[in-house]
Amino acid sequence: MADKSGNVPDKSKRKLAEGKSTSSEVDAFLEKIKRTPGAAGGGRGRLIFALDATASRQAMWDRAAKIQGDMFVETAALGGLDLQLAFYRGFGEFKVSKWVSDGKKLLSLMTSVFCLAGETQIGKVLSHAANEAKKKKINAVVFVGDCVEEDIDKLGNIAGKLGILGVPVFMFQEGNDPIAAFAFKQIATLSGGASCHFDASSATVLRDLLKAVAVFAAGGHPALEDLGKKHGGEALRLAHQLKRG
Repeated sequence: MADKSGNVPDKSKRKLAEGKSTSSEVDAFLEKIKRTPGAAGGGRGRLIFALDATASRQAMWDRAAKIQGDMFVETAALGGLDLQLAFYRGFGEFKVSKWVSDGKKLLSLMTSVFCLAGETQIGKVLSHAANEAKKKKINAVVFVGDCVEEDIDKLGNIAGKLGILGVPVFMFQEGNDPIAAFAFKQIATLSGGASCHFDASSATVLRDLLKAVAVFAAGGHPALEDLGKKHGGEALRLAHQLKRG
C-alpha cells in the first residue's frame, strides 16, 4: 500500500515500473474483463470514455481520436453502444459530452478539444460516473492517462462506491510511472474492473483494449468470445486466451 504521502514501496515500484506492455499483461487484463459482470444481451451498452487532456497528453488524445470509431463498429451488431466523453485539463476544468451513439459524433467532439497544462482530476471522473450510474445503468468506465496527482485513498473511496453501483472501471496507463500504476490498480480493483499498461507507441494494443471493453459493455462475456473471429493478429490470439479461461 502507499503511505500517506502517496509513496509506493520500492518492491512495488520495481514490479510496476516494468517496460513495455507484454502479451501476458494484456491477456490478464482481458481475462479480468471476462470475470466481470457485463451487459445483458439485447440492450444498448453504456460506456463513459474518460481521458486526461493535460498538456503532455496531446499525442495520446490524437491517437485515441483516430481509433475510437472501432468501438462503435464492433458493438453495432450487439445492440449498439452509447458513449459519453469525459475529460479534464487546465485549471480545474472538467467537461463531459452528451451521450453519443456513433463514431462520427465522438470524433467531432474529440477533434474540437486541445490539451492544456494542469493537474489530474481523476476524482471528478469517478464522481461523475457514480452520479450518472444513479440515474441510469452504466456498464463500464474507461480511463486513459499517465499520472496521478491526487490522494489515492480518496480515489479508492469513490472507486469502491462505483463497485457497489456495479460500474467497473478499466484503467489504461500510458507510460511507466509507478505511482500511477499503483493508483490505477487500486481504482480498478475496488470498482471491480481491471488495469493495464500500454506503451506510447502501442496504438494497436490500445485499439484492441478499447474494442474489448466496448464489446464487453454492449454484449457481455459471450460477445467477447466472438471478438477474435472478426479480427486477425493480436485480437484473435487474445480471444483464444479468453476461451481457455
